[in-house]
Amino acid sequence: MKNIKPDNFDSMLKKFNKNLSSKEKTRKRVSVIYDMLSDILGADKLILKAGKLEALKLLRSQEMEEKILGLQKVVYEDPTLEDLPETEEIPEILEEIEEEIADLLARKSLEDSLQAKINIKMQEKHDEYMQDLKKQILTEQEGAENAQTLKKLAVLEKKEKVRLSRSIMEVLRPSTLEEIVGQSSAVKSLLSKLAAPYPQHIILYGPPGVGKTTAARLALQAAKKLSYTPFEGDAPFEEVDATTLRWDPREATNPLTGSVHDPIYQGARRELVEGGIPEPKPGLVTDAHGGVLFIDEIGEMDIHLQSKLLKVLEDKRIFFDSAYYDPSDDNIPQYIKKLFEQGAPADFILIGATTRSPSKMSPALRSRCTEVYFEPLSSEDIQKIIVGAAKKLNVELVPQVPGIISEYTIEGRKAINILADAYGLALFEQAGGEAEPGDTAVRISEEEVLKVIQTARLAPYVSVKAGEEEQAGRIFGLGSFGYIGVVLEIEAAIFPALNGKGSIRFNDTAGSMARDSVFNAVTAIKRLTGKDLNEYDLHVNVIGGGNIEGPSAGAAMLAAMYSALQNQPIRTDLAVSGEISLQGKIKPVGGIQEKVYGAKQAGIKKIYVPEANLRDIYASFSEIEVIGVSTARELLELLFQLKITD
Repeated sequence: MKNIKPDNFDSMLKKFNKNLSSKEKTRKRVSVIYDMLSDILGADKLILKAGKLEALKLLRSQEMEEKILGLQKVVYEDPTLEDLPETEEIPEILEEIEEEIADLLARKSLEDSLQAKINIKMQEKHDEYMQDLKKQILTEQEGAENAQTLKKLAVLEKKEKVRLSRSIMEVLRPSTLEEIVGQSSAVKSLLSKLAAPYPQHIILYGPPGVGKTTAARLALQAAKKLSYTPFEGDAPFEEVDATTLRWDPREATNPLTGSVHDPIYQGARRELVEGGIPEPKPGLVTDAHGGVLFIDEIGEMDIHLQSKLLKVLEDKRIFFDSAYYDPSDDNIPQYIKKLFEQGAPADFILIGATTRSPSKMSPALRSRCTEVYFEPLSSEDIQKIIVGAAKKLNVELVPQVPGIISEYTIEGRKAINILADAYGLALFEQAGGEAEPGDTAVRISEEEVLKVIQTARLAPYVSVKAGEEEQAGRIFGLGSFGYIGVVLEIEAAIFPALNGKGSIRFNDTAGSMARDSVFNAVTAIKRLTGKDLNEYDLHVNVIGGGNIEGPSAGAAMLAAMYSALQNQPIRTDLAVSGEISLQGKIKPVGGIQEKVYGAKQAGIKKIYVPEANLRDIYASFSEIEVIGVSTARELLELLFQLKITD
């Protein structure tokens, strides 16, 4: 576009008007106006504008009146003008058009000036932006890296390539559900709850070292292969130990549910700190989205964390909050806005494992989960685990080795560790410390296993064993600690009091409830025999001084006292469990399944339990005869094969 100034407009018209006739002057004047309009708007734009205003044909006309009408339509942008100008009106019309063009030219000149300044400013801003962008790229590329940090990184990467060995648990860990020994019922129950169209949250109960974690991990792998489960092929299995989780009341750190790093005190990313933007950090509940969150020892979790976990299970999302968050700040990244305003997804299946009893778990947590019970491992289970591990290690075992190891533990993990130690010892002694595993046939004998047991100061797991003889005043009771059953050796001695006034002695370490059971048994014997034991010196002892939780040894104490009083021997391959009441009733007790397992470990052949507890024994024990009794009379008659009369 030509740079035409308004001040030159009149001088140009005067130049064309000089020495011309009136009509010719008008024609030239119209031509000059058209040319100036074309220069101002541009030829292409003028034609386009004239076409839209229905003035193009008029501007191209040879008739001066039509051309003037066309100019009017274009200048005034009014397509409704239809009347051709009269001859006497033409000078006045042209004067008005010229004034309008002069205004247009002035505006155009001002716009050009402003546009030039705008372009200069935009170029300056663009240069500044490009400079900042280059600095940012250089900062991101370089960061805090220098020669020293890169050297340390190289050293770490070199160390990562060096591995002395794999953990024995990595080598011997079950790779299929079928390899988990002694837990067929528990595994089936776990699968039915997890590998389903609508999987449920689960709590796994059981003693340590029986395969709870491995079973949960393998159950998810099995569920992912089924078409009717909601788990995708890449569904995660996030594992954490609850004892490592700590409740932070300031919410500064929370690896379980996530936390928010404020930009001032907690060191959010530098670009966020500069803008005062808080940064949410999603936790394990988000990492486990679409899969399983496995929390080992969930019974040890802080009660506040449990409450937060329950909220997540209900919402299937985790929400974040911060006093630093400003939703109107346009500089906040979109992912941070989404986390603050919509939360992070946390739709997962919770599997918790614990060695605690259900009564010691949070009722709120239990109400949201189904429960699966893992059984203690028997001696046969431990031996089967040892044989399977030996095959994986490609070692030969002396036939007595699995049985020896099974005497010292009921934990699969601990049994594997004993075998691994014996394997290392045998490898060193047989190869002279110069061979690699696999270079020579390793044979593990009783000697290597006993050396490992002696070095580790291990004691036999079962200290009490059933016998074949009969003894008066001695009987086996049954107890349970957690999910482990134990056999209690109870003895009683009775002598006539010298002065007619007897006494009752009982070891206090057994506990106050066990002491109460002694007195209950004294009353029950008086009801059955009519003999007042207050006329005797009575001494009841729990060998080993173990603490008895609850009144479950009452029936066994009754039997031991009656045996001593009547000098009736009791077989040493049977045991008794049950609470004794003052009326001589045998009341149900807890942990009966574990107690039966404990009796089996000790080689007990027959046990007497409360009649009401028979329904609590859900596993079959072909080696043990379980008999239910309801009263003290019934128990004593079965024990001593006699008829008690009032």
